Amino acid sequence: MYNVFIGYDTREDIAYQVCQYQINKVTPKAKVHPLILSDLKDKKLYWRDEDKLGSTEFTFSRFLIPELMSFNGWALFCDCDILFLENIENLFSLANDDYAVMCVQHDYTPKEGTKMDGKEQTIYPRKNWSSLVLWNCSHPSNKSVTKEFVNDPNTSGKILHRFSWLKDSEIGSINHSWNWLAGWYQEPDDGVPSAIHYTEGGPWFKNYRNCEYSEHWKKSLNDMMHS
Repeated sequence: MYNVFIGYDTREDIAYQVCQYQINKVTPKAKVHPLILSDLKDKKLYWRDEDKLGSTEFTFSRFLIPELMSFNGWALFCDCDILFLENIENLFSLANDDYAVMCVQHDYTPKEGTKMDGKEQTIYPRKNWSSLVLWNCSHPSNKSVTKEFVNDPNTSGKILHRFSWLKDSEIGSINHSWNWLAGWYQEPDDGVPSAIHYTEGGPWFKNYRNCEYSEHWKKSLNDMMHS
């Protein structure tokens, strides 16, 4: 069984549904867990104040995964605006116990402005590294990533999203095909996507109905509606 945690945002429920559907379609052995903020709060796992700079409800909750996994085994986190085209067993096969986390180490500098439904486009080092993460929950260096650490107001977004509790040597690299930023990477120069990330905004938003790779997401939505 492959544990997959998807960031959930009430504004993007349909994006979550399609993401979950597609994962289960391409990977029948996947067990999907939504990171629903209200549920995490009810379980006393999340109590941070709202972050004004956070573009999603799962800005911080994704870092609870080691705690949710009882600091044991491997798990995958992904944003809800990602569409998997390839069996994620192939992604889990890359897991290397030498690393605490593994991710696509983008060199991504989007234009300033807004994205999705008017949220400000925040630019920072290692942007989008934490949007898809293979977590080695058993790694000793992740033992400090407790719910208390994640909820501590002194634990800033910079610390979390840059994996600052880790040494750089503990951050493994995954090929960018697994977190293919639509509008940033280009076929065929950059290869082909294994998972499309609609990071600027996906077809579920009015202003992005016909964005790059929109036909892939719309097909998955149609398949889900008729399944």
